[in-house]
Amino acid sequence: MINIVLFGPPGSGKGTQAQHLIEKYNLKQISTGDLFRFNMKNDTPLGQLAKSYIDKGELVPDQVTIDMLVHEVKKPTDTAGFIFDGFPRTAGQTEALEQIVNEVLGAPISICLSLVVEDEALVQRLLKRGETSGRTDDSNEEIIRNRIKEYYAKTAEVAELYKQQGKYVEVNGVGSIEEISEKLFAEVDKIQK
Repeated sequence: MINIVLFGPPGSGKGTQAQHLIEKYNLKQISTGDLFRFNMKNDTPLGQLAKSYIDKGELVPDQVTIDMLVHEVKKPTDTAGFIFDGFPRTAGQTEALEQIVNEVLGAPISICLSLVVEDEALVQRLLKRGETSGRTDDSNEEIIRNRIKEYYAKTAEVAELYKQQGKYVEVNGVGSIEEISEKLFAEVDKIQK
């Protein structure tokens, strides 16, 4: 079983590369953003709980996110593992994820792949995406820079934990989509040997 944590700041190509990893290794992607939207749209008890915090302008507690994740990981799947996207974001979430995958799947996190792209390139990519995406957070340079800064601040401690475990790998996220995919595949192939 392959369990990948995929890191990358906004605009790094994480969404595109996740799809390539999913196709190559038969993985299931678990995105916390998608989990929140699904649970709230379908008015599940966890969705109602998350919405109660969001409606008050508060952060959803880790435990609610973790409970959604456990529920999703327990669903039957014929995949060879998972890609975790948007989770973990804190040291506490990292420890919780490790516990979940060990207890529910019987396999640890295999690798943390981090797409690295210079900030200026990220800003340009997002502004270009904003021209067609219709996303307001992709069309304001100040908001984009703040999102990138927030990403680094939030993920630094998680990266450090995976570095300590020898599972953290940075991959240059500049080049053609195919070149970047090949670099990611090479790192995953190393852990399968």
